[in-house]
Amino acid sequence: MAGIKALISLSFGGAVGLMFLMLGCALPIYNQYWPLFVLFFYILSPIPYCIARRLVDDTDAMSNACKELAIFLTTGIVVSAFGLPIVFARAHLIAWGACALVLTGNTVIFATILGFFLVFGSNDDFSWQQW
Repeated sequence: MAGIKALISLSFGGAVGLMFLMLGCALPIYNQYWPLFVLFFYILSPIPYCIARRLVDDTDAMSNACKELAIFLTTGIVVSAFGLPIVFARAHLIAWGACALVLTGNTVIFATILGFFLVFGSNDDFSWQQW
């Protein structure tokens, strides 16, 4: 039952994060849809870590270059997702209020992605790797 509660809370977090992103785009005072480009970063952010987990076995306690490279690439993707709305706001493509809403949505979405890997990342009987 704990897995179902975690899944429901993660889906709620994702919905709230996407709501902030849509509010930053679709409110009549902003009405610019440039911030939707951060959706690409939401899709790309878990990919390096998922690939590294498939390629690396966790039997050794020492750090692994493949896993560290995946974490580095994931960090670059996340920082880019936070930087893009700021660049848009500095270039006057979007308003600063829309930038704040998009950054709030980024925080919620990436916390949800992190929560997904913390809850379903272990190799027990209720794991995301079975999907």
